[in-house]
Amino acid sequence: MSHPEPDPPAPGQESVWDYPRPAIAERTDAHIVIEHRGQRIAETRNAVRVLETSHPPNYYIPPQDIAEGVLRRAAGSSMCEWKGAARYWDVVVDGAVLPKVGWSYPNPTPSFAMLADYVAFYAAPFDRCLVDGEVVTPQPGEFYGGWITSKVAGPFKGVPGSRFW
Repeated sequence: MSHPEPDPPAPGQESVWDYPRPAIAERTDAHIVIEHRGQRIAETRNAVRVLETSHPPNYYIPPQDIAEGVLRRAAGSSMCEWKGAARYWDVVVDGAVLPKVGWSYPNPTPSFAMLADYVAFYAAPFDRCLVDGEVVTPQPGEFYGGWITSKVAGPFKGVPGSRFW
């Protein structure tokens, strides 16, 4: 199946259809914030974003910029053909558990070495996730963890019918 016609990017936007495949990782100084139940779960200007054709960016946060005590190792793992073996993380806030909402690569492949121990999070389970002050929209689909902002043009993988894009 071929991919859909890309949305034309507006001035200041990036098209996810111009992102590479295989994916790449790059440092960003975007201001990333995750909030839940009145607590700041993470805040950084030292994230790494992963870019892949048809996907909005995933943001990986350095462990020192994640609130102390909110991460708890979750059961299970998965394998990414480009990044390597992933581990999963629960987030615990005021006794409430958000299961498997984060993931990291303790020993990523050489091309993604900068991701080592950084943690990415799904946006949907949290009260607010922001990029440079803008509240993000979670990437559609249960498996995907991209963060959609007004800076990216789609359409985005994860919508019905996009499995083979």
